[in-house]
Amino acid sequence: MKKIFIYTLFALLVVGCKDSQEKPTESGLLGSNFHSIRENGKETNLYVLRNANNMEVCVTNFGGRIVSIMVPDKDGKMQDVVLGFDCIEDYINKPTDFGATIGRYANRINKGKFSLDGQDYQLPTNNYGHCLHGGPKGYQYQVFDAKQNGPQELVLTYFSKDGEENFPGNLHCKVVMTLTDDNAIDIRYEAETDKPTIVNMTNHSYFNLDGDARSNSEHLLTVKADDYTPVDETFMTTGEVVPVENTPMDFRRATLVGERIDEAFTQLRNGGGYDHNWVLNTKGDVTQVCASLESPKTGIVLDVYTNEPGIQVYAGNFLDGTLKGKKGITYNKRASVCLETQKYPDTPNKPEWPSAVLRPGEKYMSQCIFKFSVRR
Repeated sequence: MKKIFIYTLFALLVVGCKDSQEKPTESGLLGSNFHSIRENGKETNLYVLRNANNMEVCVTNFGGRIVSIMVPDKDGKMQDVVLGFDCIEDYINKPTDFGATIGRYANRINKGKFSLDGQDYQLPTNNYGHCLHGGPKGYQYQVFDAKQNGPQELVLTYFSKDGEENFPGNLHCKVVMTLTDDNAIDIRYEAETDKPTIVNMTNHSYFNLDGDARSNSEHLLTVKADDYTPVDETFMTTGEVVPVENTPMDFRRATLVGERIDEAFTQLRNGGGYDHNWVLNTKGDVTQVCASLESPKTGIVLDVYTNEPGIQVYAGNFLDGTLKGKKGITYNKRASVCLETQKYPDTPNKPEWPSAVLRPGEKYMSQCIFKFSVRR
């Protein structure tokens, strides 16, 4: 009996030693903290991408989420520039959109209702009476199948069944994340359906280029857009497209995010700050920068490119200090900026806007590039 006890104790010590020697990522994450088996039998894990410049991007297949992005600042120090959690349990137990792949339809659909080819659909309503980000069981809460093709590419796939969250059509989705050697994260979305449906996917990373996730107020924001789509008190687009000229919505020149965010302007009151879709001047040209975010503190610059017609800028107005993220950092109100490239909100109910309809035989293709550099 004594001998068995000694062997057991030795085995436990070996296991403990192995765990304690697990090498963390550049951002301090442990892969073991992201391994779990969900009720559907699917496994969650952490995947690490690294390029020739030692830039690092960590992704979990739970919700197709970017967990951390490590980039050099103006002094060469590596900074983690996105909000997130240290373990999979927090992502599961503290519902957020941190870093997530959003689908089937990003942003809001009015009262969760739309019609397609004469058929009416009622989606779940989970935000001020509207359907937000695909409903309460959107893709951000699903486990993707993952395949890492070398150190710089991750392929995520998800099969969304006909009727999932009441969306029509079996949808085969693919998200390819590539970390390039010019310090860009190239995200490509693809989808195919067997029945007419609507698709609008995006990435919901919360960026803070200061690296400390304290405030976005001193970040410089540029959005190449002459117009935006106003919202009502429930954050739903009114159907109008109005000029940004002479309003706090004008970011055609680099402007501090916090400079005008609390002005007595109806749209800022309705959105609780910035939480609006801008109509991009780039008109789907993925070779042009459509928006930029810069931290004067670290010198880190984020340029965004997309083939989509719009970008939702959300300034973290609903963060309230109740969530603690990586390294125990408290995420207070407006601790970040989200730059979500997508179709306009509620496009299915506004036929004059760019269509989100996908039909059998067609392929949905959307691209977003987050490119990082440094201004010294």
